[in-house]
Amino acid sequence: RIIKMLDIKDDHLVVESKGIYSIENFLTARRLMYWQVYLHKTSVAYEQMLINSLLRAKELASKGIELFASPALRFFLYNNIDSKEFYRNSTCLENFGQLDDNDIWTALKVWSNHSDKVLSTLSHGLINRNIFKVEISSDPVSEERMESLVDKISQSVQINKEEAVYLISTSSIEKNMYDPADDSIDIIYKDGTIKNIAEASDMLNISLLSKKVKKYYLCYQRLA
Repeated sequence: RIIKMLDIKDDHLVVESKGIYSIENFLTARRLMYWQVYLHKTSVAYEQMLINSLLRAKELASKGIELFASPALRFFLYNNIDSKEFYRNSTCLENFGQLDDNDIWTALKVWSNHSDKVLSTLSHGLINRNIFKVEISSDPVSEERMESLVDKISQSVQINKEEAVYLISTSSIEKNMYDPADDSIDIIYKDGTIKNIAEASDMLNISLLSKKVKKYYLCYQRLA
């Protein structure tokens, strides 16, 4: 509906006035989807665990430790890829094109029985839905809290503190659903006049949608 309502006025993209309700619905849905789906605790926990699993696998591979992997995944685990050269290297592009969910999922299944406790703990957790505990706060995590958790995880999983950092992760996410300065949505009326969605809408609270919300996530291995 929104695509059908698009038009051009003075070299700027505008939306016909009869599409204003579709724009309102889009912005409202975008806000709900970000905080309730894309950045849901479960999504964040899985993402951080997967990242840490691959980082640990990469570290083990760099030490020459044998890991199960498909040819495409093995290429990236056992080679140091320069990000600047990636798009100019046909071998990199070919192997990247061969990667999909099956490569990662199969590797995790095998890694869940690996002798490395960090890699097996992360992989087993992903496979069996024993995911990180996630805490969300409006304030950054203190150093004391981080150190305390690293100590507890180290003792619980029986690994050293350097390894325990793979079982804990912190991140901050800042989002606003509409920024008039960056992605202004303009509505054009039949008489040719143009109004910003903030003026044209009698329903949206633009000040709320444009307000940046910052949340701090603390993800860590559940303690026994």
